[in-house]
Order: sequence, then structure tokens, then C-alpha cells
Amino acid sequence: MGRSRQDAQPDLFGSEPVQQYRPDPERVRRRLESILAEARAAASMPWRPVKLSLYREIVPRMCAFLPAEEGAQYSFQFETELKRLEAA
Repeated sequence: MGRSRQDAQPDLFGSEPVQQYRPDPERVRRRLESILAEARAAASMPWRPVKLSLYREIVPRMCAFLPAEEGAQYSFQFETELKRLEAA
């Protein structure tokens, strides 16, 4: 039997390593600063429940792309602002 066209094709899934997405840390910082500035400027919760839920989900993920100590500081500041806004 002869080789089919399928047998002659190169491996599509195992030949090259998969590149991971790594966001630009400076862009992450700017976005976190923007979220924190919005929270700090507000006297009461500035976000509807859906957006608040989104921020609760993405802020920790964004912080994970920064150096550990810096990410922890941003996370702490975000949680502090949330507590203040929820108490208002």
C-alpha cells in the first residue's frame, strides 16, 4: 500500500512548544492603578454587581503577573478599598 496524503503531513500538535501569554507588567500596573483610582475617588460603591464581580475575579489574576510583593500590595489596596466602599 502507498502512503496517503495524511501520512505525509507533519505533526501539527507536537513539533513546536506552545507560547504562553504574558501581559506587559507596565500595562497591568496602569490598569490596576486605574481601578484603584476609581475606587478611591468614590464615596460609595462605583460599580454595579456584575462589574464588581468581574473586578473581584480579575484583580487577583492581574496581580499574579507582577512581582510577588508588588502584586500583594495592589491586592491589599484593592481589598481595603472594597471594604471601605461596602461599609459606606
